[in-house]
Amino acid sequence: MLKSTLPRLQALAKNTLKHGRIRRFGPSLTKVTQLKLKRAAAPPLQSSPSLKALPVSRPVYVSLTTPLHSKEQAEDQLVALNPTVFHQPIRRDILHLCVIQYRDSLRQGSANTKTRGEVRGSGRKIRPQKGSGRARLGDAQSPMLRGGGVAFGPKPRDFSTKLPRKVIQMGMRVALSSKVQDSNLGVMETLDWPTGKTRELARKIEALKLKNTLFITGEDEAPIMLQRAMRNVPMVRLTTSKQVNIYDMLKWPRVMLDTKAVDFFEQTLGKAHQQ
Repeated sequence: MLKSTLPRLQALAKNTLKHGRIRRFGPSLTKVTQLKLKRAAAPPLQSSPSLKALPVSRPVYVSLTTPLHSKEQAEDQLVALNPTVFHQPIRRDILHLCVIQYRDSLRQGSANTKTRGEVRGSGRKIRPQKGSGRARLGDAQSPMLRGGGVAFGPKPRDFSTKLPRKVIQMGMRVALSSKVQDSNLGVMETLDWPTGKTRELARKIEALKLKNTLFITGEDEAPIMLQRAMRNVPMVRLTTSKQVNIYDMLKWPRVMLDTKAVDFFEQTLGKAHQQ
């Protein structure tokens, strides 16, 4: 059987190559189609390597704010900020995810109710099953009765959610960029304060028009004198760059950084550092 079929297949293949199409085993292939198939099967030509020029991102310039401890008005100076941190497209969806994740972690989740098995009392049947003409009842802890257990009531649980680390870092970059875009981000050389007097600091903040401002320092701990003096000043807050979160960054209308905080954000959130 195989010996008699083989010559027929060979003849059919020769006929196919001769006339340029297959009549029996599949759709027709013209000579143009065969030429296209040969070109597609041919290996691509190796082009010479070329260097791709990446777009150069310009730094963001912010005017330097007068320090708190300085009595004189500072000269007009500019601070160059890394555009990969302080000049990112505004992603409201990323900010929404980060805010929801932070607020989920603040929920206590301590609501608790007792089931019918946890309510104190006897398990005796209240009345006989039949004969009274009334509804069937079990023990006094039934959820249908007053003082009984709660059916499907809340129990203590954890409401916290998780986000990828890169999403949180992107949210912080977007939050900083939004403050720069709205001209609500300032930079000081330092956040030192010599005394712990609240009155003098309140006058200085009023003179610099820094109410409703979140002060962020790059130190491991906030300066003690400034922390003590700012504790009773309304509408201001002091924190560190390691403790600040995206929710606080968006909540406060204005953000004030010192130079160490700028260096911290550029080192931890910069694209070159992550690569």
